[in-house]
Amino acid sequence: MKIIEPSEFRNALGRFATGVTVITTVDEAGRRYGVTANSYNSVSLEPPLVLWSLANSSRSMEAFAACEVFAVHILGAHQEDLATRFASRGEDKFAELDTREGFGGVPLFDDCVAHFECVTENRFEGGDHQIFLGRVVNFEAGEHEPLLFHRGRFAKVHGG
Repeated sequence: MKIIEPSEFRNALGRFATGVTVITTVDEAGRRYGVTANSYNSVSLEPPLVLWSLANSSRSMEAFAACEVFAVHILGAHQEDLATRFASRGEDKFAELDTREGFGGVPLFDDCVAHFECVTENRFEGGDHQIFLGRVVNFEAGEHEPLLFHRGRFAKVHGG
């Protein structure tokens, strides 16, 4: 069996273009949390289920592990700054951002490609990550072109 080097594995995975999401939640005290993630996908149509994963080392892990609700925002090509902000280790990532409350008080951003408000159904260990399974209770879809991530960089859809 081949020994797989994490950096080489990550580089190979980066050849697969993905969408970019920001996942948000709120704790019982009303503190808001958010992270940028590209490890997101649909699981089931009936019932409507999605999943995403978060590194165990994330500063937001404790909040997401305890959360009952979260929202997945699929970012548009015009929202690279939002992706960068929530990928950083800033103290208040929500400072000066307009949000509205979704199901269970979860913070929502307008003007995304789509967003999905979810109830946490389950959480699974997945190596150095936790996998979050959510049941979609509400969603909205817009008309923007998506923001992509490929080979470690943001990208946009070209052509048609």
